[in-house]
Amino acid sequence: MAKNKENLVDEGFRVSLVETAFFDGKFEIPHIDAPDKIIIPNGMVPFSVRERSQDKKDFVCFYEHDINFRDILTKTEEYVDELKQYPGIITPDCSLYIDAPLCVQIADIYLNRAVGHYLQKQGLYVIPNIRWGDERTFKEEFLGEKVVFQGVDKHSIVSVGTYGQIQSAESKRFFREGLSEMIKELEPEVVLVYGSMPDTIFADFKKTTKFIPYPDWTTRMKSK
Repeated sequence: MAKNKENLVDEGFRVSLVETAFFDGKFEIPHIDAPDKIIIPNGMVPFSVRERSQDKKDFVCFYEHDINFRDILTKTEEYVDELKQYPGIITPDCSLYIDAPLCVQIADIYLNRAVGHYLQKQGLYVIPNIRWGDERTFKEEFLGEKVVFQGVDKHSIVSVGTYGQIQSAESKRFFREGLSEMIKELEPEVVLVYGSMPDTIFADFKKTTKFIPYPDWTTRMKSK
């Protein structure tokens, strides 16, 4: 017997956002359609300081501590009209800690795509942010599929963030391995990079992939 939607309890996974979604893979990750036209952002502004974007010409991104953009996950619908004032958004950068349980990592991938799908359906220009966790999320031999790349079309535009993510030798290794798998799996036409681009990670990939760098917000403000 179908339940009355008004009586459903929101358990935190925002199922109301994906009522019209197509789901990819065995974990049923909501799909975000590739845009008809690739638009390169003039700049990126983190969600928590979006009002500081001059003339609202920046894409809104979520490369900051998760607590600063919690509301976009829990109250997505309330921000649609405001976000439409900007040229587009990068989907939420939910933290995928490599020491977190796999179910938590997959849940964060789901929320990234769920919010992106919903905002796209509301008419916003959406660029998927790709964040991977440990090897189980980006290597096929563990789960039978690369779950972190589900819900994203090939041969289009994606975004990644290095800000605060490549501080240790281990984090650099995981980032480089995940980046390599992403490029092989999605074959992106353009990859936006929020934060630094050290040659130890990016040099080899620059030969075949177009990267566009964006300074993190703190660095950008200091350079003015």
